[in-house]
Amino acid sequence: MIMKTWYNHARYGMFIHWGPYSAAARGEWVANRELYSKEEYTEECVRPFTAARFDPREWARVARAAGMGYVVLTSRHHDGFCLWDTATTDFKSTLLGPGRDVVREYVDAIREAGLKVGLYYSVADWFHPDYPGAHARDWPQCWPDEEKRRRFVQFYHTQLEELMTRYGRIDLLWYDGCIPSPTDGEIINTRVRQLQPHMLINNRNGEPYDVHCSEQIIKPGPAGKLWEAGMTLNDNWGYHAGDRQWKNARAVVRMLTETASIAGNLLLNVGPMADGAIPRESVDILLEAGAWLRRNPGWLADSGRSPFGWTNWGRITVKDDRVYLHVFNSTGSRLRVADIGNRVLRVSYLDGGGALPFTQKGDLVIIDGIQSPPKDPIATTIMMEVDGRPRTTRPQTSFWIPE
Repeated sequence: MIMKTWYNHARYGMFIHWGPYSAAARGEWVANRELYSKEEYTEECVRPFTAARFDPREWARVARAAGMGYVVLTSRHHDGFCLWDTATTDFKSTLLGPGRDVVREYVDAIREAGLKVGLYYSVADWFHPDYPGAHARDWPQCWPDEEKRRRFVQFYHTQLEELMTRYGRIDLLWYDGCIPSPTDGEIINTRVRQLQPHMLINNRNGEPYDVHCSEQIIKPGPAGKLWEAGMTLNDNWGYHAGDRQWKNARAVVRMLTETASIAGNLLLNVGPMADGAIPRESVDILLEAGAWLRRNPGWLADSGRSPFGWTNWGRITVKDDRVYLHVFNSTGSRLRVADIGNRVLRVSYLDGGGALPFTQKGDLVIIDGIQSPPKDPIATTIMMEVDGRPRTTRPQTSFWIPE
């Protein structure tokens, strides 16, 4: 049984990949993929990383308008460039590039907006002298020697101590790059939990953790664990000027209904440009999806795992004694909904469009009078109020495509 937290309530968050790689405008792995030395990376990426339009209050405004409940910022990616005033290295935003403590401004703005604060932290540090190197394909597989490993672990442990003690309450620690092992994750996770006892920790640095994450795929975690799917709006996490493979608002809503139907969260990424502005395309997509959420309120926060199977017309989510039918593929003026194990009390549009006539024949509910073609280009959501906790008459026992 998963204890309810702010995380269940939010169900939707903003991931922000932002660092010197944003100046290269070719994705966050540019130093590795293009064999940059630290000197080259500093000249071509760090120095042009100006943050001239960096305004975390605007980031927070977009997140709130999109319907999100939390934000996660890359405090340090695999390039090792720190967005806070660390005492461990000069490779940081207070001395190079922006000339400011980005993490401080970020956490203050996100809290001020009433959103939960998350920090991404990559254990890997490509340019650190004790790390096995910047240019492995795709990750180094072992430490060169135990002494270097121990020094490196102490180095990243010190950085995490800074992040956990200087910036007030942190709600989510999102690890990445915990390679090669061992990284002494259990020891360090135990320590950061002592410093931030209410904080949730993702699974990438081992136990103890709270949140299982999948990347670029919607895949639930193990039973008893919170989980989220981290997804991009195009094909890159960091800003890539040539990547035009944008998902539209309809695709965002489809992802949200899918994650919510399996009691999970969607952490949806934006990659601001080097000046700190989120690309206009990203903002427009998020605001359009957020407007749809406002038109169709109430179903997302604290949504539970749906017992109902797949359909050809859309996705079914549940919450308390309500079943939400998210219709993406219009079926005309009639919708047949099977496997309903409850007595249906009322059926209505979620967007305020009023009640809909229906008949119930055993576990089959037939809804009539649906507007066709649909008035909403993203999806039509219909709410069924039922007697008791939603249940199905045909539990899933296998996947529809045989393995």
